[in-house]
Amino acid sequence: MLILSSFCLAPVEYYREINIHRNVIIERNDNYVKQTYRNRYVIAAANGLQTLTVPVVKPGSPKCLTKDIRVAEHGNWRHIHWNSIISAYSSTPFFEYYADDFHPFYEKKYNFLFDFNEELRETVCMLLDISPQITYSHSFIEKYNSEITDLREMINPKRTIDAANFPLYYQNFAEQYGFQPNLSIIDLLFNTGNESILYLR
Repeated sequence: MLILSSFCLAPVEYYREINIHRNVIIERNDNYVKQTYRNRYVIAAANGLQTLTVPVVKPGSPKCLTKDIRVAEHGNWRHIHWNSIISAYSSTPFFEYYADDFHPFYEKKYNFLFDFNEELRETVCMLLDISPQITYSHSFIEKYNSEITDLREMINPKRTIDAANFPLYYQNFAEQYGFQPNLSIIDLLFNTGNESILYLR
């Protein structure tokens, strides 16, 4: 069994772990941490790597549970995110195939970040054709026993990754910037389509 944080269009390794374990707890009672994949994801754009961040309402206290974090409405972020995705991936082999699955997320308003993240995760799992058994935490447990693999804080933007763990696949701007490992799962989907699941294996 595996426990993960709730991430927004999480990187490839997140879904690789879900595919390996299949029995997954999603943490919803941890304290929200800024500058993590909880509200951001990284894509490969024409000018290099681009981080897209979902703005959130500043919590009323220093400690606020992830499940209680609200999505902010300022900055026209949905329009910016979707246009950035179009700009980065419209010429990829599978953009047209998947675009209609993702576009609604940038039109619908979500009150809570957790709901936005989880509905996106469900969509990604469907597109990858994986059916993990998902449960949600009822309370925060700092340390789990050895039967549960705890990756809640292991997958994060500040961690140095070993590129050798991420085989090459076609990327739109690889000629300019080289292969960029462990980007948002949408990079893998738009570039490799239904072969994405083979990559995760």
